[in-house]
Amino acid sequence: MSNPDPAAKIPAIEAAVAAKDLSQAPQLVKDLNNDDAAVRFYSINGLDRLTGETFGYHYYDDEMQRAPAIEKWKVWLEGWKAAHHQLGK
Repeated sequence: MSNPDPAAKIPAIEAAVAAKDLSQAPQLVKDLNNDDAAVRFYSINGLDRLTGETFGYHYYDDEMQRAPAIEKWKVWLEGWKAAHHQLGK
């Protein structure tokens, strides 16, 4: 999923979501700021399918409009990482 090419990134996002691989959440959150709207679309849809949450994020909003939701995702990610670490994974 770290491949910058959307042609490779999008199938990787789909595969991670299909596998319910929440370990890819950090990259999905990072990709909410991707320059490519399609990557943002697949990232937020993946996060929604994995977590049931969007935090009001819309892939089509401009960068400033997306910022508050991305901040919420970053807070969520820190909490997830802390919980994940406590479980020893």
